[in-house]
Amino acid sequence: MKKILFFAAFAVFGLLSVNAQGNLNAGVNVGLITGDFSDGYSLNIALDLSYLWEVSDHVDAGLATGYSHSLGKDVNGFDIDDVSFLPIAAAGRFDISDKFSVGADLGYALGINEGNDGGFYYAPRAQYGVSETIDVVLAYRGVSIDAGPVTLGFNTITLGVEFGL
Repeated sequence: MKKILFFAAFAVFGLLSVNAQGNLNAGVNVGLITGDFSDGYSLNIALDLSYLWEVSDHVDAGLATGYSHSLGKDVNGFDIDDVSFLPIAAAGRFDISDKFSVGADLGYALGINEGNDGGFYYAPRAQYGVSETIDVVLAYRGVSIDAGPVTLGFNTITLGVEFGL
């Protein structure tokens, strides 16, 4: 666990200390659990941090990380523990217009809580620019979890706000 937290801290501080010209963004999101785990979890809260470089007039690419925490439910008298992930991903954004963009984050989500190994992370998203530094973000976030002979999806649909720092 200490190694994971050290790696996460190293990734975040490395992301913040990049000297190249780019855009640092932070976001906060709230969402609902869908798919394989929707019966056991109720609400998801996610924090995002990304650093994007302009590749062309309409394309940005970079790195993304964050923290995702899903609240467990009481199911038939059994309390299900909360689950947390720390995604580390490559990020891409494509500007469709001055106000609207689409993109995706692809990488690996480290499982933070005990018994959570994490899995492949993907997060397609659509953003609407409210102002020069504030976007409203709708995202579908998924973590593919290897469960022996099958792969399960820990999926959420989130709505949030992203701030350009």
